Amino acid sequence: MIKFKSVSWQNFLSTGNDMTTIQLDRSPTTLIVGQNGAGKSTLLDALSFGLFGKPHRDINKPQLVNTINNKQCIVKVEFQIGVHDFEIVRGIKPNLFEIYQNGNMINQSSMARDYQKFLEQNILKLNHKSFHQIVVLGSSSFIPFMQLPGGHRRDVIEDLLDINIFSKMNTILKERAAVIREKLKDINYNIDLMKEKISIQRKYIKDITEMNDEQIKSKRSSISLFQTEITDMQAANNDYSTSIESLQEGLNDRMKKAHDKKQSLMQYQAQFQTQMKTVVKEAKFYETNDKCPTCTQDIDTAIKEEKLEFSKNRAKELQEGMTKVGEQASVIDETISELNEITDNIRKNTAGITTNNRDIERLQKQITTLEGEISGLESREGDLGQANSDLEEHFNKSNTLTELKLSMVDERSYNEAAGEMLKDGGIKTKVVKEYLPVMNKLINNYLQVLDFFVAFDLDENFTETIRSRHRDTFNYASFSEGEKQRIDLALLFTWRQIARMKNSTSTNLLVLDETFDSSLDHDGVDNLMKILGTLEDDSNVFVISHKGDLLDGKFRSKIEFIKEHNFSKINAK
Repeated sequence: MIKFKSVSWQNFLSTGNDMTTIQLDRSPTTLIVGQNGAGKSTLLDALSFGLFGKPHRDINKPQLVNTINNKQCIVKVEFQIGVHDFEIVRGIKPNLFEIYQNGNMINQSSMARDYQKFLEQNILKLNHKSFHQIVVLGSSSFIPFMQLPGGHRRDVIEDLLDINIFSKMNTILKERAAVIREKLKDINYNIDLMKEKISIQRKYIKDITEMNDEQIKSKRSSISLFQTEITDMQAANNDYSTSIESLQEGLNDRMKKAHDKKQSLMQYQAQFQTQMKTVVKEAKFYETNDKCPTCTQDIDTAIKEEKLEFSKNRAKELQEGMTKVGEQASVIDETISELNEITDNIRKNTAGITTNNRDIERLQKQITTLEGEISGLESREGDLGQANSDLEEHFNKSNTLTELKLSMVDERSYNEAAGEMLKDGGIKTKVVKEYLPVMNKLINNYLQVLDFFVAFDLDENFTETIRSRHRDTFNYASFSEGEKQRIDLALLFTWRQIARMKNSTSTNLLVLDETFDSSLDHDGVDNLMKILGTLEDDSNVFVISHKGDLLDGKFRSKIEFIKEHNFSKINAK
């Protein structure tokens, strides 16, 4: 059993930096009230996001972060399973997903999806859909059981009855069947290959015996083609070599001279820059000083102007020199780039020679092989005894493969038989049939508690048949919204009871989100309180409503949400 203890959040939806915490196991019944938009249903979104990474309502993940603070969105959920305490911490901006067991963080998978899968399958043992079928009945975007497609209804029931193990077994069986299918494919391929080898070997023996001139002619033709290819590639190599020799002529000297010239220009440039700094420093000295700082004598104005004019002319000369050096450096860079391009062409030609040499070696080996085969055919030196021995070996391998194929076919037949049992119409349907009477009885009992006197019946395909007292037949869509809510509520409590019976996904928590607000009157309140009175003593029920005046005083505790400075918070009064 999952015993939820608390849920906390900050910067989540309309909540600000202050952490909001609700103790989920403090009171058997709790009423949550507040004005529209005050944040009453944030509890559901926080629980759903903390456990499953997505909110209860149809809200995009980026919209969960408070738009005012726009960071540090954190949700924490604490619960207990058996003797183990768990805490889920999930955040946005920055993204965060951590699972703690007894205070120690469980090692995270490299993929958040795998970490979530571990949480759902190994800890919670229920998924987002099943959680909302036994814990939540809401008026928001959540889809009640009766509005789910047939396949999704089956998924929920399989989780509740803890029979999804058969689905997993069926998945494993399908994987094994796929492996067997691939193995049979390989075996059939190898059998066909052996048949082909046997046919070739027989033909080979026949060729040796009859001196198949046509085969010799074909091999010689192949040799001729290979030799032509070799000749063409050798000619291409000669062209490559000639080009390399031409390109390499004087390349190293030109490259060295270019780099030396560049280095020399860089040194000139450095010298010009050093001299420029000296000239600037001297000009600055005469501009800012009227007296010699060493001897304290006044500097003659004529000398000062002469020095400044000299510095100005010298700076101009140095600048012109630096410009010329820069122009020469650009020319040298272009020369080096051209030389590098020549080097690349040499490298490409060398690679072409290497590739051709490799292909020539391959073709020569093939020629040698063909010449040996021709020699054997012409001189009748082909070992007929060895050829017959090889043929017998091929037959033995073919027989072994055939026996292996029969074995794999038998295994496939067994798997197919097991697969039929594990399909939806097999063992799972038998288990469902066993529980259907119990489910239908519980559903009808809860409907009677809610003063809705109809005969509700689910079949093994989870299709409903609803009969009135006058035996008229209806379905779920035939009823008003208020009547549908009663059916949804009866189903919710039935799934909780079934989960407790199976000890699969039972929990202390139940949240009703504005369940009867659309048609809540005194009779509706009485019906709600009646069915809440049937719950186990360890249950913790939260009813979210904006009609607190009708429900006030009927719950053990009350939580009021208010909006203060555009942030939702719990009223501490």
